[in-house]
Amino acid sequence: MDIETGKQIAAWHVPELRANFPLARESTGAALASVFRTPARLVLLDQQSGEVRATMRTCGDADDVFFDERRKRIYVSCGEGSIDVFERDESGYRSIGLTRTAAGARTSLFVPEHDRLFVAARAGSSGSGADAAILIFRPQP
Repeated sequence: MDIETGKQIAAWHVPELRANFPLARESTGAALASVFRTPARLVLLDQQSGEVRATMRTCGDADDVFFDERRKRIYVSCGEGSIDVFERDESGYRSIGLTRTAAGARTSLFVPEHDRLFVAARAGSSGSGADAAILIFRPQP
């Protein structure tokens, strides 16, 4: 998108993947993270060319994705009831595990200044009739 003219200047397609929803931009401008729901995949794209740099399996029903640049991580929050955490090393990003949340708790916000990931859990999401809640996660070093 050309911000000055408001016009679309390119369209990037990722073969065999559909229903991309969350999108995050690395602050260095090097990469974009897009999460597809069908099938559930985290895709890293070159921000200039749209070239696919990496594709990784992730949790289902993704709603949000964030770069944690301090830890060289990516967080994907999913309605299946988990946060998938990816970490970058010399060979690229790899999943380092899932953190359980609550079924349907997919909307999230990572706030680097507070070093917290906030996840919204709707009422009754634990199956026990619990009230709606904000789940707060502090990433570990």
